[in-house]
Amino acid sequence: QVQLVESGGGLVQAGGSLRLSCAASERTFSAYAGGWFRQAPGKEREFVAVISWSGGRTDYAESVKGRFTISRDNTKNTVYLQMNSLKPETTAMYYCAATDAYGRDHLRVSGYAYWGQGTQVTVSK
Repeated sequence: QVQLVESGGGLVQAGGSLRLSCAASERTFSAYAGGWFRQAPGKEREFVAVISWSGGRTDYAESVKGRFTISRDNTKNTVYLQMNSLKPETTAMYYCAATDAYGRDHLRVSGYAYWGQGTQVTVSK
């Protein structure tokens, strides 16, 4: 069982930056790909980014390419999401998740076995 805890969310003005962190309770997290999803009020949870267990491969939603960067430090059992040039439509609850299905089902919510509780990101105009 992998427990995930997100942090780093908050209120920021449009154009600003935030870095989200996802800390895992187990060293076995390094064997999983780490993903970020977000869910705005009234909308479905959507894929944002994912990084392979080694950190050598990443994928991003088209809407965040060039602005967001996902990374990980397996010595700290932590995955990060650097978010730059934030827009008001970025406002959502951001969730960290872990999957062993990278390359097969890593773009969908159903592909992830473990989830954090989420951290709120609010971008003001």
